[in-house]
Amino acid sequence: MSNDLGPAAAPEEGTGGGWYVDARCTNCDVARQLAPDVIREQDGRAEVIRQPRNEAEQQQLYAAAFACHTRSIRHPAHRLTPDLDPFPLALDDTVHLCGHNSPHTAGANAYLLRRSNGSTMMIDTPRWSDELASRYEALGPVTDVLLTHRDHAAHGRRYADRFGARLWIHEGDLDAAPDADHVIGGTDPVEIGAGVTAYPLSGHTRGSVLYLADGRYCFSGDSFYWSRTTSDLEVAASVTWYSITELAASLARTAPRLRFEWVLPGHGDRKRLPTEEMTRRLEQLTARTRTLQPQPIDFTAVRW
Repeated sequence: MSNDLGPAAAPEEGTGGGWYVDARCTNCDVARQLAPDVIREQDGRAEVIRQPRNEAEQQQLYAAAFACHTRSIRHPAHRLTPDLDPFPLALDDTVHLCGHNSPHTAGANAYLLRRSNGSTMMIDTPRWSDELASRYEALGPVTDVLLTHRDHAAHGRRYADRFGARLWIHEGDLDAAPDADHVIGGTDPVEIGAGVTAYPLSGHTRGSVLYLADGRYCFSGDSFYWSRTTSDLEVAASVTWYSITELAASLARTAPRLRFEWVLPGHGDRKRLPTEEMTRRLEQLTARTRTLQPQPIDFTAVRW
């Protein structure tokens, strides 16, 4: 698969020939995370609210375009060629955002975690291509592909084989990656490698897991995320496939063990706060989640 997205489709009415979001948008929030100055939510979907005013805003739009899982962020005059691709995008000196979100993971974010020995780990999976694998591998040899749960397992085996890496998943979601190399069992923490621990967190799915690295980074999958709407940690109660009651129990069991600065979810926004502040907010989230009751699946109710 080429990373050249080709010529854009004709702009929708009213765009004036500039950047726009086409009708395939699923309101996954990724574009707003990457281009917050120029893309907002309107009528249940992402919309370009104005054209970029400077180079920084233009770069935001390129990042959003290369990340969008439906390739909905377009410009009629621009070809999105590999030289414009910002991914993998450094969040700090240890974690990179993969971009190129996959339609087979509902557009979830994936990450690369750099280790002190020069190797990396991939957490969840971007869309597959050999060219992208080469980009990611350029940061350092990838030793492990860590799946947080079944919804993000697509491409896991393919990336692991390409990298010669070990593929990890929890036994509760094993049918989504039956050929995994390492299967996490039960509810006890499991050491993945130096400084990296898996914490089973059943709830969003039966086999959901979060990965904690270096006492700083929490790769939370879809168990919880940072909401810009509430300016707080939240669970996606309206998109809990297994059990919100089980998620509450998992948080009560696990939250006291967790210390981190960064929350890095699959869906929802990322956030860095001082460890003490993040701990306080996680305690409050745990208490709030205990009060939640099961509800029908409703993607429109998620508070991004």
